[in-house]
Amino acid sequence: MKKSLLISFLLALAINLTILAQETSQEFKPVYITMTTTHWNDDPETNFSDWLATEQEYFKNVTAKNDLIIDSGVYTHYFTPDNSEVVLVNVYENWEDIEKANELNQKLIEEAWPDEKKRQEFFDKQAGYYLPDHRDEIYLSMRYYIPEAASNGESRIYYVRNSQLAMDGQGSPETFNEFYEKVTKKSKKLKGYYTHRHLWGSNSRDMAEVFVFDKLGDIEEFFEEETNLVSSAWTDENEREDFMKKMNKNFTGKHADYVYRSVPELMKSSN
Repeated sequence: MKKSLLISFLLALAINLTILAQETSQEFKPVYITMTTTHWNDDPETNFSDWLATEQEYFKNVTAKNDLIIDSGVYTHYFTPDNSEVVLVNVYENWEDIEKANELNQKLIEEAWPDEKKRQEFFDKQAGYYLPDHRDEIYLSMRYYIPEAASNGESRIYYVRNSQLAMDGQGSPETFNEFYEKVTKKSKKLKGYYTHRHLWGSNSRDMAEVFVFDKLGDIEEFFEEETNLVSSAWTDENEREDFMKKMNKNFTGKHADYVYRSVPELMKSSN
């Protein structure tokens, strides 16, 4: 059983990397993204100001000092199926840096809290804000992205569209690229845009698009803008419908939508 699971994983990985190679240009260098989805504890008396201060202490002493973590963020539920969700994201230049960063984290932890008893007290306190169950996933970035514009320090809105790739040979990445060039890149509403796809996790078909906005109301305005940009790019209705049908062959048609809010005090960016 274990052998068959390993073979399935390796096959999925090979398919992912083959398709990715077709999608990427020589200039593009993908990054590795780890996501841990955890949950607030069930205590209604939880002090979130104290939570933030605790996480800021860890961020200052560990994440901010670890140069192998090139980007990092904490995102909380805004509109998702589970209002207890907290998503922890780290970005690395390569696979090896994930393991090396964990080793460096441990070193920085011991330097920040040299007393073993106080160190244990701190991490017991930090863990107490969350339930013990969590989900870990690793994604590989794709070349379709718009670097996030500088913020004024306020929390931003992240709309995530998680689609399932068809992976049946009927779709063409070129159509998605054409849509990205003619529509997504021309948006005036977006403050940033990122795409990434499954490398390690629960579903090898997963591909996510992350749309960044200043406020929730911008999402609806973006959809209206997107409709106008599509009509401008393909003025002939028949050609427009034909293109969209071709592009949609890249996906199964199943997708899920999530909206998160960033915690600006816990953001690290290489931009």
